[in-house]
Amino acid sequence: MLTNSLVELDRQHLVHPVSSFRGHEARGVRVLTGAQGATVTDSEGRQLLDGFAGLWCVNAGYGHESIVEAAAEQMRKLPYATGYFDLGAEAPIKLAAALAERAPGDLNHVYFALGGSDSVDSTIRFVRYYWHAKGEPQRDQFISVEQGYHGSSTMGAGLTALPGFHDGFGVPYQWQHKISSHYTYRNPIQGDQAIIDASVAELKAKIEAIGPEKVAAFYLEPIQGSGGVLVPPKGWVKAMHDLCAEYGVLFIADEVITGFGRTGPLFACSEEEIVPDLMTCAKGLTSGYVPMGAVFMRDHVYETIAEGAGAKAVGHGFTYSAHPVSAAVALEVLRLYEGGLLENGRKAGARLMEGLNGLKDHPLVGDVRGRGMLAAVELVTDKDKKTPLPASVQPATRLFDRAWEQGLIIRSFAQGIFGYAPPLCCTMEEIDQIVERTRKVLDLTLEDADVRAALA
Repeated sequence: MLTNSLVELDRQHLVHPVSSFRGHEARGVRVLTGAQGATVTDSEGRQLLDGFAGLWCVNAGYGHESIVEAAAEQMRKLPYATGYFDLGAEAPIKLAAALAERAPGDLNHVYFALGGSDSVDSTIRFVRYYWHAKGEPQRDQFISVEQGYHGSSTMGAGLTALPGFHDGFGVPYQWQHKISSHYTYRNPIQGDQAIIDASVAELKAKIEAIGPEKVAAFYLEPIQGSGGVLVPPKGWVKAMHDLCAEYGVLFIADEVITGFGRTGPLFACSEEEIVPDLMTCAKGLTSGYVPMGAVFMRDHVYETIAEGAGAKAVGHGFTYSAHPVSAAVALEVLRLYEGGLLENGRKAGARLMEGLNGLKDHPLVGDVRGRGMLAAVELVTDKDKKTPLPASVQPATRLFDRAWEQGLIIRSFAQGIFGYAPPLCCTMEEIDQIVERTRKVLDLTLEDADVRAALA
């Protein structure tokens, strides 16, 4: 089918996620036709370095035939098996065991979902069931962190603390509360320990204001992704975890983005030296080849729910929970991670951070931050005042388009931040190209009249 025909069909029928419907109709779709390694190809034959791994998810890179074969073999043998009625299949059973073995501490129980958003929604339901089983149903208040992202399902979007996911949707709910982000670059409090102390004090005050006997759970991302790749000070996550433990508040780590080598180890929580009560993952679990998410539960969470339910069924589940094809893919992806991709990702991540830090001399670069293969460059027009780019620049579209023209796909956030999450398979040369093409985008942007005027 001709590309222009696809563009028109797309305009007429396909609703795109997190898009301006009218804006997308005007711009039209860019059609991708192929991919290999860290490179994708569009319908015009243009090859682009995917510096964002699809949507932070193609961690293993594109075109692994062994993953394709794992899916095909499972489809031939058993394309679907329900987990209802005490039924199951080999692949999801093996996957649950493999993940439990590798997860921090006693996160020994795994519930499979379809992706990140419904994994987060599942934790909300499990947390509520947990407190009902404990005889404390009044614990129904949830706290999360400003700038955080926990999906766009109805309940998860309320935990998300980004206005675009609230406007017009009637969320957050009254039982969903927020504390300030650590956002070190724009935090009025400076110094790592001072930021940690302030966050601990704010969370403690929030719990006390709500009533400790009413607070069910606290959610955070080890690194805030969609808020602009915000890296907390070392020790921040552990301090928040320890305070929750002091109050008996369940601590949920959302590792949908950070899991599976994105920051170096298999799970970022292991770097933070904590064991969350529940942990979510998705994206890198299958490297984006097929949909799948997961919720990990510590032993005490599982046992409390199990004892509370007794002989009754715990009424939560999806038709495609523990899908055998997704599980077969995830097992093969895990094998590839441990067969060299994690190690390559650690080396490539160090190279990426070194290269991006080399951009700090550019007039438009205010901050460079990241960990492993997860990074950001924040653009400003005044480094001393940290003045953001003017709204007229429209970074989410103009700068994304400019990077595309330079053969690079990166996330361009509306607030003037470039986000990076390259596949772990990147060569050092590809990492260098990501940095070089970023500098070219910055140089071209420096020539824009509205940017020059803002710098004057």
